[in-house]
Amino acid sequence: MQHFQAFDSAFAGIDHLTCYSVKACSNINILKLFLKEGSGTDIVSGGELHRSLMAGADPQKIVYSGVGKSCGEIIYALKSDILMFNAESPQEIDRINKIAGSLGTKGRIAIRVNPDVDPKTHTYISTGLKENKFGININEAYDEYIRAAKLENIDVVGVSCHLGSQLLDVTPFLDALKKVAELVKKLRAAGLTIKYLDIGGGLGITYDEETAPHPKDYGGKIIDSVRYLGGTLILEPGRVIAGNAGVLLSKVLYTKRNEGKKFTIVDAAMNDLLRPSLYGSFHRILEVSRKAAAKVSCDIVGPICESGDFIAKDRELPDFQPDDIICVMSAGAYGFTMSSNYNSRPRAAEVLVSGDSYKLIRKRETYEDIIRGEVDDK
Repeated sequence: MQHFQAFDSAFAGIDHLTCYSVKACSNINILKLFLKEGSGTDIVSGGELHRSLMAGADPQKIVYSGVGKSCGEIIYALKSDILMFNAESPQEIDRINKIAGSLGTKGRIAIRVNPDVDPKTHTYISTGLKENKFGININEAYDEYIRAAKLENIDVVGVSCHLGSQLLDVTPFLDALKKVAELVKKLRAAGLTIKYLDIGGGLGITYDEETAPHPKDYGGKIIDSVRYLGGTLILEPGRVIAGNAGVLLSKVLYTKRNEGKKFTIVDAAMNDLLRPSLYGSFHRILEVSRKAAAKVSCDIVGPICESGDFIAKDRELPDFQPDDIICVMSAGAYGFTMSSNYNSRPRAAEVLVSGDSYKLIRKRETYEDIIRGEVDDK
C-alpha cells in the first residue's frame, strides 16, 4: 500500500482520480486493497471489468482503454455504467454510439490521442508514437472529436493520452502534455465540455540500476503543466505500484555445463515470468535458502522446450545448487498476469504477505485445472 499512497498523494494538490491499471497485477485481493484507498481501475477487457466489479469497484471510477473492444464488452461496460471509454478509432466510436442507442443510453468517451512523442522505452511497450497501434493521431483528433460530439448516443467528456510503459524520464510526459493541452483548449473553444484529462500511466521502476523518477517529483511537474486546465486529472499507474512489491520464488532442479557454459535449471519458466524472454528484461536474483560460497557466470533457465526460456543470461550469480530456493525480484507487475499454461504447466500460487503474516490468495493450479473446459468427445 505504501507505493499506492506515495503515488496518489503526489497529486494531492489537484482534482484527480487514480485508476490502478488492472493488467499489471489483477488478483481481486490486490484490487480490494487499492479500492479501499479510494482507487478506481483502468481496464482493457471485459474480464478486467468483471474482476473490478467483483472486487467492489465503483463503476464511476472505471476507465476502459484498449484498441479492440468487442460488442459484448461494450455492452457489458455500458450496462455497468462505467465512467468512460478511452476510444481509439472512428469505427470504435461509431460502434459505441450504435450499441448505446440500442440500449437507450449514451456512451461517455474520451478519445485516446497519439501525440507522436518518443517515450524512450522498449519498442514493445511504446504506445505513443505514430507507428504504434494505439489511439488517433493528434493531428486528426480535433476533427474526430467534432464528429463524435455530433453523434446522438455519444457524450464526449475527456481527452486521453498514454505514452507507454517503464518510462524513466518525466520529459516525454511533459512534451506530450503540451500537445494535449493545446487540443483541450481548442476543443473547449469549440464548445465541447472536456471534464477529464487522462494521462495514462507508464512511470518506471528500478529493476537493475535504473534511476526512476520519484512519484512526488513526477506529480509536481505534471501538476505544474496541467493545473491551469481545470477539470479532473486521471492517472493509470500499474507497474510503479505493483512491480517492486512482488517476487517469484523458484527451486533449483539441476545444474549442468555445455562446452564450459553453466546452466542453472529451475522449476520456474517463461510461462511463469515472460518478461525476460519477451523483452530481454532484467530481474535481480537473490539467494533464499542458503548463502553460496562463490559466484559463477551462468544462465538461469526453466523446463520449457524453448531456447528462449530463461530468467537470466550470462550473469554473475551465486553458485546455486539443486534444491536451493532463489528469489526473482520485481515480479509484481506483468508477472502472473502474463503467465500461461504453455507445455501444460500449472500456474503458480499467489501469496499476499504483510509484515509477519501471509495468506494464500490464489491456489496453485492442478492438472485438473488446466484441462477444465476442454470437451472430451468420446
